[in-house]
Amino acid sequence: MRAGINAVTAALVVGVLIGLALTPDGRGWLRRPTLMLGGAANASASPPPTTVSPAALPAAPAAPAPVLTPLATRAASGHLRIGVFGDSMADGLWTGLYREMRDQPGVTVTKFSEVSTGLSRYDYVDIQAKTARQIAEQPVDVAVILFGTNDAQGISIDGEIHDFGTDGWKAAYAKRVDDLVAMLRSQNVAVYWVGLPTMKRASFDARMTLINQVVSARMQALGVPWLETESITRNDEGEYDAYLPETGTGRRRLMRANDGIHMSMAGYLRITEPVAARLKRDAGLTGPVAEPAA
Repeated sequence: MRAGINAVTAALVVGVLIGLALTPDGRGWLRRPTLMLGGAANASASPPPTTVSPAALPAAPAAPAPVLTPLATRAASGHLRIGVFGDSMADGLWTGLYREMRDQPGVTVTKFSEVSTGLSRYDYVDIQAKTARQIAEQPVDVAVILFGTNDAQGISIDGEIHDFGTDGWKAAYAKRVDDLVAMLRSQNVAVYWVGLPTMKRASFDARMTLINQVVSARMQALGVPWLETESITRNDEGEYDAYLPETGTGRRRLMRANDGIHMSMAGYLRITEPVAARLKRDAGLTGPVAEPAA
């Protein structure tokens, strides 16, 4: 078992290193957003994102939620197949969820995430099409999704580029979120969306906050569980802190990577706790359920 955990941890480290190097413009996670469509739309060309209330976001009508097989029914049948989708941040979430669920009989946790991907750049990787192929080849019962660290970039729709943070961008991004959820639900896949954590650099944190606002508003409209991580990745003063108390012991541990974006292994376990707790509760699984970090 220890060898298996070590292998998972090694895979996480490799994934994070690749994510830091292999981005669409080759400049790493802290690059200026670039849209490779014969031109460039970078951070300086886009208006700075502003904090908005969910009510102010573009609200696409929500279709009636399909009737999905309850997680408890699936788990009672003897198996529960969980898939983790997203970018390199989701790679770490998968590692944590794998560890949290490894003692649950019949539960599998599979990694479908890919570094340097997101919902903005479908010219780079079309996540809608890719996810449809993935679940056709390897069906899942639950999709746990974490995207966003690569998404502060323009979105091209029908030849028009919508700069990040504009109303057109919010509407386009919301539609891609809706389409992904609808496709998964059409295959009887339950969706759980995990929010982005607090970031070190204020300007980048503001962009990730805007993405969280757009997605959380859509999850509320669609009736999809939204599992925020901002509050558990801040200190008591409500600020970014690389060191936070460990659940259970209260001992301060290094939770973040040096880039101020990704997490350490302890940090990924921290953001995994509320996700694992919600899945175990909804599936009626026995065994210890970690309480979310305070």
